This record gives sequence, structure tokens and C-alpha cells, in this order.
Amino acid sequence: MFYAYNTLQGCEKLFGHKKQNFAPSGSVEYIIAGLGNPDRKYEETRHNAGFIVVETLASKLGVNIDRLKFKSLCTDCRLGGHRVLLMKPQTYMNNSGTAIVEAMNFYKIPPQNVIIIFDDVSLPVGKIRIRQKGSDGGQNGMKNIIYLTGSDQFPRVKIGIGGKPNPEWDLAAWVLSQFTADEYKEIMTAAEKAADAVEMIVNDETDKAMNMYNS
Repeated sequence: MFYAYNTLQGCEKLFGHKKQNFAPSGSVEYIIAGLGNPDRKYEETRHNAGFIVVETLASKLGVNIDRLKFKSLCTDCRLGGHRVLLMKPQTYMNNSGTAIVEAMNFYKIPPQNVIIIFDDVSLPVGKIRIRQKGSDGGQNGMKNIIYLTGSDQFPRVKIGIGGKPNPEWDLAAWVLSQFTADEYKEIMTAAEKAADAVEMIVNDETDKAMNMYNS
């Protein structure tokens, strides 16, 4: 089993929010990782739903995810009275575990304190599923994290991106496709809810979050 403790910095304005007026103190207690692909061509694609959520959370907290460490863009800040590390692994989806493990080992954070946010083709667009632990569900980024850590005890927030409209379509091509304008609005609404759910998980209110947002 791998463990981790991380150090990140509060950042600048984002979407009109003010820079945090304090430096986080104490050790990082939680890692919050949104999964996706780093190239600009993948922005706003279905497979980048995890990035969208963690960016939304950063906006709410008034920080930028702009420090390069642990093969990720990251920052540390306060969330719900806890010091947390926000991460966007830059390893591409299928190798997400490489970045997650590096941060976990450095900060000695157990899997139970690593919240993973990722897309789910089995859910309709904009639906949220929160789980305390479980299998990878066929999601390659989560699969790599579980494989490299040897644990499936990660809390996770899954964002529905919709299934293939035609069973003959290639799944890889589907998850790398852009959301429609209407779907993107639904995803942004879901991202706001998911960001709130993450804060609840950090505050040991996972059951409450599941009751509120799982549908």
C-alpha cells in the first residue's frame, strides 16, 4: 500500500475570485485529483470531466492549479478546515497512477484520503455517482491507479459523460469527443455539485454527499 503527504501553494485570481490571503499551514491531509488528458486538443472533451471538476473547485477556492510537481499541475490550499492538494495529472489518462502514487508517497497520504474524480460512460451526461471505494469500473485512469497502489480504497466522484450513441462506435473516440453545447452546460452544473460533494467528503460527510448527489 502506498502513502503520501503533499506541499502546494495558494495561487492567484481565477474567474474573479481573490487570491487567498494566507499560506496553508500544517501537513497536507487530502489529495484531490481530477483525471484527464493535458493537451489543449483534449480540453472540454468527455474524458476530461475530472479536470473540469477540479478546476471548478479551484475557482471556488480562489486558487490556480499552476505548480508543476508530481508529474501534475497542482496547488495546495485550505478546504473545509483541511489542507489539501489539488492535482491534474499530466501523464495522460492511462498513466494517471504514476502521478498519484508519486504524490501519495511523498506526503504519506493513505488511499482513503485520496479523492479521485473521473468520467463515467455508464452514467447519463451530468449525473454524479459518489463511492467510498470499489473497482475501476472499466475507467483506464482509475484502473492504473488501483494497479500501481494495490488498493481500491479510494473515495471517488464519477461524472456521467453518456454512453456511445451507436454500439459500433469506437469507445476511445467517443470519450475523446467534445460535449455538445447543451451537454457542456449540464457538465458545468454537475461540476459545481461535484465540487461541493468533494468538500463534504473532506469533512467526513461522505454518506451525506451520497444521499444528496447520487441519483
